Amino acid sequence: MDLGLAGKVAVVTGGSRGLGFFSARALAAEGARLAICARGEDGLAAAAETLRAQGGDVLTVACDIGEAEGAESLIEAVRDRYGGVDVLVNNVGGNRRGRFEETTDRDWLDIIELNVLSGFRASRAAIPLMRERGGGSIVFVSSVFGREKGGPGLSIYNTTKSALISAAGIMALELAKDGIRVNCVAPGSIRFAGGSWDKRVKADPDGMRAFVRSNLPLGRFGRGEEVGDVVAFLSSRRASLITGACVAVDGAQGRSLV
Repeated sequence: MDLGLAGKVAVVTGGSRGLGFFSARALAAEGARLAICARGEDGLAAAAETLRAQGGDVLTVACDIGEAEGAESLIEAVRDRYGGVDVLVNNVGGNRRGRFEETTDRDWLDIIELNVLSGFRASRAAIPLMRERGGGSIVFVSSVFGREKGGPGLSIYNTTKSALISAAGIMALELAKDGIRVNCVAPGSIRFAGGSWDKRVKADPDGMRAFVRSNLPLGRFGRGEEVGDVVAFLSSRRASLITGACVAVDGAQGRSLV
């Protein structure tokens, strides 16, 4: 299936590793021109080398997307290089675990800045450029725990990932007239080299086998490629009627009815 992404300009935040890298790779495979950002220049260079070896046209921007000026500098660099933006994948995120009563304002503000405001700022900067091109697609990487309770210690993570889904729904309504679609993906437990689930499997293989039996109906962790493929689809003209949606990519791990 041709997704119609050849020549489109796609921006992926946190694109040097993890789900951001898998999303960038899927977009590049469809012929999109890429801009990826991350804080570490070495990681960006390695990711770009891999993507270029597969034929990708890649701009790297070293910036801290969690800081107020990070998103603006990213989109400005993309505009200077490519002239506009067609796709924005807001992937950057993190976590700070702890019992709610022990969390501090600093904990909350840091993760809200990273998980929520970084994507909102990048979206605000990209929307005028998308409007100039007659439309575009914004995809937020949320989580299965943005759709339902994630368990003790995850109050900050749960709240911020839920916020993305809520905001994306309103953005979809507001931007529909401009041909800009806004969606979320909600990955479940995804294992990839160097990721948190990979580290847990290596540290506690028996415990993780029990986790899989109890929580993952398909009997395995998800793969980064499976998330990247859904991101690419939602970014494309093949998903032209999908906006305001949150697509679970979790192998039925989640139990939400919506």
